[in-house]
Amino acid sequence: MKKLFILIAAIAVTFGITSCTEQERTRTFGGTMEIKLEPGEKLMMATWKESDLFYLTEPMEPDYQPKRKTFKESSSYGVMESTIVFVETR
Repeated sequence: MKKLFILIAAIAVTFGITSCTEQERTRTFGGTMEIKLEPGEKLMMATWKESDLFYLTEPMEPDYQPKRKTFKESSSYGVMESTIVFVETR
C-alpha cells in the first residue's frame, strides 16, 4: 500500500511539473528562462503579477546596441530563485 501511495505521489508531482508552462515553472520552482524579444524592440521594464510576467518594450533607436538583460528574483531565503534573460536583437 505504501509503495502504491509513493507511486501515485510521484506521478502527481511529475504531472504537476510538466503540465505547467515554462514561465510558471520558472516563477514557482526557480530556474532560468530566456525570452527573445521581437527584432528592433528593447526591454524597458519587467515585473511579475502572481504567475504572469509583464514586460515593457519600445523600439530601438538607430544607434542602440542590442543587449542581454537579466531580471532576477531575490528570495528571502535564497531558495528557488528565478532568473529571466531577455535577448534583444536588431
